[in-house]
Amino acid sequence: MNIYDADHVRNVALVGHQGSGKTTLVEAMLYSAGAIQRMGTVEEGNTVSDYHASEREREMSVFTSLLHAEWEGHKINVLDTPGYLDFVGETVAALKVADAALFVIDAGEGVEVGTELAWTYTERTQTPAMFVMNKLDHATSNFEGALAKIRERFGRAATPVQIPAGAGTRSIVDVLLMKQIMFDERGKMTFSDIDEEYAGRAAELHNELVENIAENDESLMELYFEKGELTEDEMRQGLREAMIKRQLFPIFLTVASENVGVSRLMSFIDNVCPSPAQMPPPHMVEGEVSTNPSASPVAFVFRTMAEEHVGEYSFIRVYDGTLESGMDLENAHTNESERLGGLFAINGRERDSVQKLIAGDMGATVKLRHTGTNDTLRKKGSKAEVTPIEFPEPRMRLAVHATRQGDEDKLAQGLHQLVKEDPSLVVEHDAHLGQMTLGGQGEMHLDVARYRLKNRFGVEIEFGEPKISYRETVQGRARSSYRHKKQSGGAGQFADISMMVEPNTGEFHPPDKMKKRNEHTLVTDWGAKIHFVDCIVGGVIDMQRFFGTIQKGVAGALREGPVAGYPVGDVRVVIYDGAMHSVDSNDNAFKSAAKACFKIAFREASPAILEPVVDLVVTVPEAYMGDVLGDLNTRRARIQGMDAEGVFQKIRAHVPEAELYRYSTALRSMTQGRGIHTTTFSGYEPMPRHVQEKVEAERAELEEA
Repeated sequence: MNIYDADHVRNVALVGHQGSGKTTLVEAMLYSAGAIQRMGTVEEGNTVSDYHASEREREMSVFTSLLHAEWEGHKINVLDTPGYLDFVGETVAALKVADAALFVIDAGEGVEVGTELAWTYTERTQTPAMFVMNKLDHATSNFEGALAKIRERFGRAATPVQIPAGAGTRSIVDVLLMKQIMFDERGKMTFSDIDEEYAGRAAELHNELVENIAENDESLMELYFEKGELTEDEMRQGLREAMIKRQLFPIFLTVASENVGVSRLMSFIDNVCPSPAQMPPPHMVEGEVSTNPSASPVAFVFRTMAEEHVGEYSFIRVYDGTLESGMDLENAHTNESERLGGLFAINGRERDSVQKLIAGDMGATVKLRHTGTNDTLRKKGSKAEVTPIEFPEPRMRLAVHATRQGDEDKLAQGLHQLVKEDPSLVVEHDAHLGQMTLGGQGEMHLDVARYRLKNRFGVEIEFGEPKISYRETVQGRARSSYRHKKQSGGAGQFADISMMVEPNTGEFHPPDKMKKRNEHTLVTDWGAKIHFVDCIVGGVIDMQRFFGTIQKGVAGALREGPVAGYPVGDVRVVIYDGAMHSVDSNDNAFKSAAKACFKIAFREASPAILEPVVDLVVTVPEAYMGDVLGDLNTRRARIQGMDAEGVFQKIRAHVPEAELYRYSTALRSMTQGRGIHTTTFSGYEPMPRHVQEKVEAERAELEEA
């Protein structure tokens, strides 16, 4: 394997909707480059990219594969990402380290929801992008229709570089080169003059392309006005600069399954797509990088994956310096020292040993002890640290437990490893509810996790509906008194206390003749506040001695609320009267009295159960708006707004978390797989009375059982 510097490396990610042909395209790229001697197919399960058992079983990409092809003196690193929406975390990680995103579009479908989702992430990362319109040979393909959809969503900056030269042919008209290209099965190109029937459209699009290139560069604009034309080299340079600035998005054509258009696409990647040295430096937590092979090494781990018989692969992008086997580096996150083992260029499951990886390149190493996804490796003493990948929040959460007793430790270890490899999986433990949940992007995402737990760690699990973490508070004001008296020979227990309970909103204004003497605020582990106020007069209770004890007594009732046993928050507790005994009053007595008195007052102060509410954003084609809105109405959603975004509609709503159980599955069914949603925790809100009564009844049944 040759060693390539940053000027001769290209790092591209294939992204887009499931079924658009990304894996077939990369297969054709490897075949055209001579890296493989026969193109495999997804259906036959023999592609270089989709090699995991879970991928072959489902006939779809589940994990991002790193591949490479040597082409015209360059190394093209390709990240083949899954298109299924549940595995968007893989796409996010790939876009973090890619220098260009190739959006593969089904020519019969145009812009799909997977395209939309990936686009939002390229906007965040500001990754240069281009489109590859694939499957032109299908009966449903429609170049002009797909082009219109692309431009409707992404604007006129989406610019065709090619047009089809008739159905059923192996020929494409290239309006950048102004040539017609014929492709043989190996991808070899034969150039000829453009057929007369396509010449007019080609000239029109050529002029449009030149104008789009020139208008984004003042010097090129002057040349264009002066000469009325731009040379091929000038156009390439202008295209590259416009791509880097995301001012232009070229559109190419392929029939990947027949290896049509693929070699021309690869030549464009080599000649026009930005090299690592031409890209702006990555965002850094600290320090900076320069893509200098002689600098101190800085490498970012963007993916971790355990492989059978090999161990744990760490996939890395080198941002500075040169990595060599045996080198000692420091993990910027943990400050642990790591010694690099072998370095490899990767093609799916195949690996080629390399002596070094130079700044700009990608590859893998094995068996790092203290390093995982999102970690930066650097020379000891360096301050450089690449900002971590921001993985999406879970869209689905299920309760999880081992089916066999005694497998709890194995389950914990297995989940720890899966989350290390895929940080878009989130494990949460709720001690109060006594449950563990696994969060992911959807049902298939969690099913793959279950499959991997069983086959890799020997742990069988069951999923169930997660309990909702409700909270309790009060909406009114109530007073109560309680006397705790216990006598059993010798010293007894005595405590008399009167307290007022009300919502903890705004500043406290003592009612009647109460006067605030002391106060303290307790913050719960979920961020709510309990405001304690001492309004004792005349020394009826020694508050210097017992104020803290009374707070502890109330705190004992906060963990399991008086109404349904959920944690209590956002209440004010005012101690305004009571009595004590010079001998029998002690901490235990006042703790017991405070707890009982609080429960009585709480139940009389219009108690309410609070439910977690999320901000929901649903993105769907307009045709499904009615079904989605109707379904949201059944889920107690409050619609906040609707916005058009190209061919899609975005619905924003506040929805109780309890109403979104398996929502990703329901949405997929309603929209034929063309709808996506995201949720963000908003806060806690009182639930309607009829819902609260149902929750209270369910809790009572549970306690009786």
